[in-house]
Amino acid sequence: MTLAAIVVVMLAAVLIGAFGLRLSRTTSDFYVASRTVTPLWNASAIGGEYLSAASFLGIAGLIMTFGADMLWLPVGWTGGYLVLLVLVSAPLRRSGAYTLPDFAEARLESMAVRRTASVLVVLIGWLYLMPQFQSAGLVLREVTGAPGWVGGALVAAVVAVNVLSGGMRSITFVQAFQYWLKLTALALPVVFLLMAWKADGAPALSAHDAATWQLPLANGREYGLYSTYSLILATFLGTMGLPHVLVRFYTNPDGRAARRTTLVVLTLLGAFYLLPAIYGWLGRIYAPDLARTDTVVLALPGRLVDGPFGDVLTALVTAGAFAAFLSTSSGLTVSVAGVIAQDLLGGGVRSFRWATLAAVSVPLVLALWARALPVADVVGLAFAVAASSFCPLLVLGIWWRRLTSAGALAGLFTGGGLASAAVLATIIGGPYDGVLNALLAQPAAWTVPVAFTVMIVVSLLTPQAIPVGVARTMVRLHTPEILNLDRGDWRPRSM
Repeated sequence: MTLAAIVVVMLAAVLIGAFGLRLSRTTSDFYVASRTVTPLWNASAIGGEYLSAASFLGIAGLIMTFGADMLWLPVGWTGGYLVLLVLVSAPLRRSGAYTLPDFAEARLESMAVRRTASVLVVLIGWLYLMPQFQSAGLVLREVTGAPGWVGGALVAAVVAVNVLSGGMRSITFVQAFQYWLKLTALALPVVFLLMAWKADGAPALSAHDAATWQLPLANGREYGLYSTYSLILATFLGTMGLPHVLVRFYTNPDGRAARRTTLVVLTLLGAFYLLPAIYGWLGRIYAPDLARTDTVVLALPGRLVDGPFGDVLTALVTAGAFAAFLSTSSGLTVSVAGVIAQDLLGGGVRSFRWATLAAVSVPLVLALWARALPVADVVGLAFAVAASSFCPLLVLGIWWRRLTSAGALAGLFTGGGLASAAVLATIIGGPYDGVLNALLAQPAAWTVPVAFTVMIVVSLLTPQAIPVGVARTMVRLHTPEILNLDRGDWRPRSM
């Protein structure tokens, strides 16, 4: 039954993607769905790709292990959209760019900044794709006993087929469907799990668990206070720097639609994130023996609900997990492939398709080679890199006209380089001893301030590098679309 659920989800993704293929004919369709996606449809697609394996499996596992302290993680992931709404979404849509490197070049008039941004987009995308493939292998091994590489290879193959067939327009349909599938796959079993818990006498946490599990910052980790606040900073500021999230705002018709999309996303994410905490809490009571707490969402239905109906619920949550892998991997692949195609292969639909193969192959190999970490931890590292690189570039690029190409380049190299080095050291070498482990495992608390500082100081020291067309660029970023900037008088079109 579980295998059947996985097959159905994958077939549904391919068939819905094939429907999108019928509507994909131009380069704009492949990159930004011709900028015609409505706010509700776009918000559902964002929810589909944003709610990754870390959200579906990882949060429940971390809450089960470390307690209520980990509730900061979904709060940060949702709150990041508030920062995105206030500072970035509408100006970014008005920029007219296809990708983050497009925006960097248009704002700073520098190919060096563009190339650096391209490298960081690919790095963040690959870092985010790796745990999706690792988790797919973990889930398939858990439910079927298959080798760990099989699940990742299946997800990579389905994602490649969808992206190769229809690009952004195709993926939009797939991801919107997968958000609602994931919400149903968590919400419906929760009802029956709580009924079974009530029928079992509503057991509570043990006295020891109640004393430690519910206390903020009492999670048993060394330097827990630093780690928590560093993670909060990474999630709040890293959201705006995730390439697969930002590319979605390029698909809106205008800046107003981009803001409305963000508001709907906040509602959809808030509804979803109510659920993993319940799984983590019930897992602490009913499944304390799990070797991998990432699998608690999959294990609970079989432990609390007997008989075939428990198998049905297990199949449903497994289907939701694979929907999470597919939707997030699809969005990441589109954003990474778009950058590789434009900056390395010359652009066009043919280049986009070749770039798609590279976008999924490298993280699949990394997923098989790198040491296994909790999926939410790896995703948190991707947020740290995004917060240390693209957050300063976007905030200062949109709101500070004195940002120079030299300052942007220095900030990207410093912040992105330091955060990337910490991530690689954590994934490949760690764990380390003492404070060094905390600084490398959660680097945002020191890499983000360093990146902002370097970008500002170098810009002030190089005023001659301020882009020539900065005045017109800033007007375009901050002027509503109702004004026609190309006429020169900026009067409303109706006049």
